Amino acid sequence: MVTNITSFGRSGLSDWLMQRVSAVVLALYAVFIVAYLLFNPDLDYYTWSGLFAQTWMRIFSLLAFISMAAHAWIGLWTVTTDYLKPTHLRVGAQTVIILAIFVFLVWGIQILWGA
Repeated sequence: MVTNITSFGRSGLSDWLMQRVSAVVLALYAVFIVAYLLFNPDLDYYTWSGLFAQTWMRIFSLLAFISMAAHAWIGLWTVTTDYLKPTHLRVGAQTVIILAIFVFLVWGIQILWGA
């Protein structure tokens, strides 16, 4: 039986809803990027850079980064609670996962909003 040690007080409904909302955001972002690439066959660095220099694109990308982090965390939390039964192993794996997700999120934000 999985205890409340690793649940952080979330409910299954909130996890389910966050998975669905983050999946929609990621799907919209992926469709936009693919469409942009298809409609700009002569894409060069300056055009691509110009797209990401726009505030709306940075905000859309930030939303996609946050959605990816949330989606990954909920999915991997579910997998670890289902398959890693020893508490110390599960908490250790979840700690490594959340640290990796955090590092990738901060790194993505630095790339997106950095100088």
